[in-house]
Amino acid sequence: MTSKPKTHPDTPDQDQTNKSKPAKSRSKPQRTRRPARVFSAQQKAQAVLAAWTEKLSQMEICRQMEVNYMTFQNWQNRAMEGMLQALENHLQINDTTVLNPRLRKLMDRGRPEERLGRRLRKIQQQERDNPPAV
Repeated sequence: MTSKPKTHPDTPDQDQTNKSKPAKSRSKPQRTRRPARVFSAQQKAQAVLAAWTEKLSQMEICRQMEVNYMTFQNWQNRAMEGMLQALENHLQINDTTVLNPRLRKLMDRGRPEERLGRRLRKIQQQERDNPPAV
């Protein structure tokens, strides 16, 4: 003869507890984002060089600086691009294939003097077409 363990008369059995109670909807606790850390170019360069000289592993650097691994990878990529640009011959720098996409986009916009010149010519043309009433 097997007997169930005795429980307090006001407490339902374990089997009844799961079946009789409706599922509670739990709201997730609000996560607070830590403020974005800003690192100087020198700090980033030191971190990248520490990884490249194998003084520290990439994961150790990420842990110490409290940065995401992908953020650190971006730093390394940008450092490599910067070195390549700095070491290119001056004649090849004019070729946009060695420039990063952000710089290429800025160059495609045209120089500010050219834009200002076009705008000035447009304003002068409008003044010729529509002289001010005196």
